[in-house]
Amino acid sequence: MATIALDPRLDRKVSQFIQQDHRMFIDGRFVKAASDKTFPVYNPATGEVMAQVPEAEAVDVDRAVRAARRAFDDGPWPKMTPSQRGRMIWKLADLLEERLEEFAELESMDNGKPLAIARVADVPLAVDLFRYMAGWTTKIMGQTFPISMPGEYLTYTMREPVGVVGQIIPWNFPLLMAAWKLGPALAAGNTVVLKLAEQTPLSGLKLAELIHEAGFPEGVVNVLTGYGEGAGAPLAAHEMVDKIAFTGSTEVGRLIVKAAAGNLKKVTLELGGKSPAIVFPDADLSKAIPGTASAIFFNHGQCCCAGSRLFAHESVFDEVVEGVSGIASKIRVGNGLDPQTDMGPLVSEEQFHKVTGYIDSGLQEGAKARSGGKKAADRGYFVQPTVLTDTNPEMKVVREEIFGPVVCAVSFSDADIERIAREANDTEYGLAASVWTKDISTANRMAKRIRSGTVWINCHNVFDAALPFGGYKQSGWGREMGAEVLNNYTEVKAVTTAL
Repeated sequence: MATIALDPRLDRKVSQFIQQDHRMFIDGRFVKAASDKTFPVYNPATGEVMAQVPEAEAVDVDRAVRAARRAFDDGPWPKMTPSQRGRMIWKLADLLEERLEEFAELESMDNGKPLAIARVADVPLAVDLFRYMAGWTTKIMGQTFPISMPGEYLTYTMREPVGVVGQIIPWNFPLLMAAWKLGPALAAGNTVVLKLAEQTPLSGLKLAELIHEAGFPEGVVNVLTGYGEGAGAPLAAHEMVDKIAFTGSTEVGRLIVKAAAGNLKKVTLELGGKSPAIVFPDADLSKAIPGTASAIFFNHGQCCCAGSRLFAHESVFDEVVEGVSGIASKIRVGNGLDPQTDMGPLVSEEQFHKVTGYIDSGLQEGAKARSGGKKAADRGYFVQPTVLTDTNPEMKVVREEIFGPVVCAVSFSDADIERIAREANDTEYGLAASVWTKDISTANRMAKRIRSGTVWINCHNVFDAALPFGGYKQSGWGREMGAEVLNNYTEVKAVTTAL
C-alpha cells in the first residue's frame, strides 16, 4: 500500500504501526493470509484508507484452529499451574498499561472515538479485566457432595477448560471486547482463535504483539483479520472448535447458532439491545438529565446497552427532553484526536447510512427531531446527536436497534409500576435498563420487573470486571465478566469413588 499522510497529532510509533505491513498471528508467528489477499481499513473521520490487513479465509482459519488444538492437547499450556497462567495474563496487562497512550490513539483512529475516552475507559478497563481474570486462575474449583446412595463414597466435581474456543468480537470497543473474550478463556486454561472486526482490526493486531512479548506458548492465542463470511463463518462451523463466543448483532448471532450446530459446540452470545431509561416524577433531574443523555450518546450511541428509549413521566417530560436536547446540541462532534471533541464519527460508511436511514425513517413516519437529525459534516461518518419525540411503538426507530446517537423520548402519565414495566419490556431485547427515582422501593420494584441482564438505578453504563454482563431474550446467551463468565469457558466433571 502506498504511504498516506496520517494525522500529525499521532505518536510516531502509532503512525508507523498503522502503515506497517500487517500480519495475522497464528501458532506464535506473524503471517500473511494464505491467499496473500488484503483488505482496506478506513479512517472514519475522513473516509480514507489508512491501512491494509490480511484477509483470512477458511484455510487460514483451519490453520489457526489446528494450532490451538495442538496447543491445548499437546503443548505446555495445559501443563502450566494456575498461578503460572495467572502471572502470564497479568504480564499482558502490565504491557498493555505501559502502552496505554499508543492503544488509545489506535482506538481513536480505528473506531473514531475521542482519544480522551479511550484513555480513561477503553484501555484502562481492558487492563483491569486482564488483571481481574488473572486472579481467577487459582480460584476455579469444584465442590464435594454428600450423596445418599447406600455405601460410603467420596464425590466431588472438577471444573476443566472447554478446549479450543473461537471468539468473534465487534467494532464498537475493539480492544475492550478482545479483553472481555480473551481474559476468561485464558484464565480457565483454554486456547483461543480470535477473529477481529474487519472495521477495527488495528488494536487487536497490536495486542497480538503484546501476547507474543508476554511469552504465551505457540498456538495458545491466534488472532485473525477477515470478513464475517470468509473467516467468521468457517470459525463458527469448524469441527475442531469446542466453543464459540460472539459479540455483535442479533441477526449475525442467529447465523452463528446455525453454523455451530454441526458438532453441537457450546455457544455464548452477547447481542443487541433497545434499552429503556425510565425517569420517574421524583427523580433528581440534575442527575437524570445528564445521566440519560450519557446513556445514549456515550460512544456515539454505538453501545449494545445504549439507553435508546427514554421514558419520562408527563410532569417532567418537557424538562427532561429539553435538557437532553440541550446537551445533545452542545456536544462537539469532530475528529477523535481533537482534544475539543466530545463525539467522534460513526465507525464506517455502512453504519453512517444505517443510522441516517433510521433517522429519516422516523421523521417520515411523523417523529419530530428536538435536536440533531442530520449528518454533522461533509466528510467522514459524522451524525448529529438526535432526540426524537412524537414517536409511537410501531415505528422502526422505536422497535429496532439503531446503534447510533439517536434516542426516542416517550411520556407516561401515571406511576403504575406494572404498566411501565410492560412498556419497558415491550421489545425483543433484554440487555439493560436504567431507573431514575429517589424512591428506593420504586427503584427496586422496577428492577425486579424489568426483564434485562442489567438494571442501573440512578446511573447508566457503569461497568466493572467483577460484574456479570449479558442479556435476556434476543439479547443473547450467557454472561461476560465477573465470576459468572467462567461458566462459559469450563466443563463440570463429577467424580465418584467408592470407599
